[in-house]
Parts: sequence; structure tokens; C-alpha cells
Amino acid sequence: MARSESVVALNGTHVSFIGHDCKDIPDFLGDGYGQLARRLDLSFNELRSLVGLKAFSGLEELVVDNNLLGNDLRLPGLPQLHTLTLNKNQLTDVEALLEHLADVTPALEYLSLLGNEACPNQLVSPDKDEDDYQRYRYFVLHKLPRLKFLDSRKVTRREVAEAKARGAFMKVVKPKSDTVPACTDPRSDLSPTPYSPLPTGSRDAKNHKGVFAKCRYIYYGKHSEGNRFIRNDQL
Repeated sequence: MARSESVVALNGTHVSFIGHDCKDIPDFLGDGYGQLARRLDLSFNELRSLVGLKAFSGLEELVVDNNLLGNDLRLPGLPQLHTLTLNKNQLTDVEALLEHLADVTPALEYLSLLGNEACPNQLVSPDKDEDDYQRYRYFVLHKLPRLKFLDSRKVTRREVAEAKARGAFMKVVKPKSDTVPACTDPRSDLSPTPYSPLPTGSRDAKNHKGVFAKCRYIYYGKHSEGNRFIRNDQL
């Protein structure tokens, strides 16, 4: 889609190309402003790729909020980039993203991922709580220890220390929805047999003979929930 340079807002070395429904960064943007831009704002487009950033090798700040960027996001090497905001995109795999950023943005100090599934913030993920978000922060800081700001908060010394000590173990692994339940044999179409603590021989409804076998569970009744409501004079 051809775009006129009149839609670009320029303020010194700050270049803004906002709200033009572009799926890719247009060539004219890099050709005309790539060497000049130190801050580039591409918010409120429909970007699915940032391949066009190759022309912006001197970028220090990049804003790509409210786009359609997903887990296949790839940035070129941006050695001077210290600020990156990717709010409200379609990122779900935080580990892959962080490993990529560690490779291509070595000077990164400010990162914001609010509004993505990869960031478990209560404002956009009602099923998450503050503990989920804090664990996410530790994991991010483990992967990107140079960060000074993450999302809307300044990184604290305590967080840095915790990230060094335990950040590697803070990744939240989601169970796959297509995982076969542990109690089901995937090679069989039969329903799983319900577990019973009784010996095998006593499970046959037609067999009324006594069965002698060892049982793994012995119940004394001491901790029965019902016993808590029975008084001595009722025994």
C-alpha cells in the first residue's frame, strides 16, 4: 500500500507513523527516516512483522503498541535500543521473546508487555493474581538482568536479587489442552477403571465368598469429619 510522507509526524529525531492500518513497515519510512530516527512510534497499526526496522539501525526507543505482533516476532540487531514497548499485541510465549531480545537488544533497559497474554497482569487476565505477575517479573529479570523498568514499575534491588537467586524457576508452564489424562490408556477405547482400595478378588459382585488379602489402607475413624459433631453421650 503506497503511503505519502505527509502521514509521518516528525519532531527532531522522533518519527511517528500512527494509526494507518499497515501490516508491514512501508519502505518509504525506512528510506526517508531510517538514518535520522532515534525514536520510532508505530502504534495503532496492524503490524504482523517488523522486518522493515533494518533501516533504523540507530534506534534508541521503539513503540509498537496496539498491533498484531505474535510469537514469530523478530527484530534486527538494534545495539542502541534502550526502550521497547510492545503493549497490547498477541504475544503469548514470554521465554522465546526474552531470549530473542537478549540477543538483538543488548542495551535494553525499559520493556513493557502489558496487554499481552505473555504478561499475567490482572487488568487483562482476571484469572491471574499479583503472585503470578511477580513471578513473571522475576523470570523476565532473570533473562534480561539489565532492565531498570518493566511494564509500569521500576525494578527494585530486591527483585534483582530474587531474580538472580530463583528467577530461572519462575516460569509458569501451562498444561496442554490435548494432553491425555494420566488415568486413561490412549491405546484403549474403554473408559478408565475407577480405583478401589479393596483387594481385587472382592470387586466381583457375583462372588460373595470371603476374601483374604492385604489392603493398602486402614481406617480408624479418628479423623472422620462426621465424628467432630458426635458428643460422648450419643455414642
